[in-house]
Amino acid sequence: MQRRFWLMVLLILAGAAYALQKAAPLRGEWRPDEVAPGVYVIHGPTELPSPSNQGFMNNPAFVLSGEGVVVIDPGSSVQVGEMLLAHIEKVTDKPILAVFNSHIHGDHWLGNQAIRARYPEVPIYGHDRVGPKVLAGAGTEWVQLMLRLTENATLGTDVIAPDHPLKDGDVLRIGGLTYRVMNNDKAHTDTDIMLHIEELDVMFLGDNAGHGRILRLEGGSFPGNITALENALASGATVFVPGHGPSGGSEVATRYRDYLQTLYETVQQGVEEGLADFEIRPLLLPKLGPWQQWAGFDSELGPHISGAYLEAEAAAF
Repeated sequence: MQRRFWLMVLLILAGAAYALQKAAPLRGEWRPDEVAPGVYVIHGPTELPSPSNQGFMNNPAFVLSGEGVVVIDPGSSVQVGEMLLAHIEKVTDKPILAVFNSHIHGDHWLGNQAIRARYPEVPIYGHDRVGPKVLAGAGTEWVQLMLRLTENATLGTDVIAPDHPLKDGDVLRIGGLTYRVMNNDKAHTDTDIMLHIEELDVMFLGDNAGHGRILRLEGGSFPGNITALENALASGATVFVPGHGPSGGSEVATRYRDYLQTLYETVQQGVEEGLADFEIRPLLLPKLGPWQQWAGFDSELGPHISGAYLEAEAAAF
């Protein structure tokens, strides 16, 4: 009897230990929106990771075909990835054929873990710079950042890096659909890919655009990001999915391009006139009225001016 009692105690302790290794499932009534035939996007919150949103902040997406499912940016944690899987399984019983990660930032790809756990052989595609950077430490940094910002709401998330490298101009045929890879070296980061699904006229922009949200631009390029969005607009796509915020038509890419262009050209002019970055801000603010209510505007404007100033100053020499 005593042995049985201690065995029960050990089982309870083991269960408690396991529970401590993984945070609770994602809360909230998130649902996929069908933005084009067979193309679903779960539009996440536009705020930064927090305990209240459990780190969910991006736009996980999936594309159905006759053969299976392609996932794009499965989210910021194993919990987000599992939520995405549950929604996919409500729509289809077909398997996942492939996963794409749009860039290095972990809020878009840490959900790889949930997909790989269910489909151990699934290929995970990303720019050829992403995998090495993730394995060199960026992955661990993102896991720790998400834990800190969410007060451990993403606990249990492990690093699963993309293992199938891509470059600009690559064309993949998956499930009867054509995925054309677009990259112009440096835009939001130096690891971005955009995906044009040609048969559906759908463009996945990654974080080259936010819609209703201003995004960080650290290690990227203002002119490069502008060029990326102009390339996307020239693709012939009619549906555009941003990394954050609602999907829509060409206005998704146009509005963000116009924000970047307005900011960079104003800063560039200020540099030519010998102004300091703090002197440019009051000249710039009246021009940015259309974006001042977007999430992240107040927090990102200062860093954007400083980054654009450094880039414009370097370009002038």
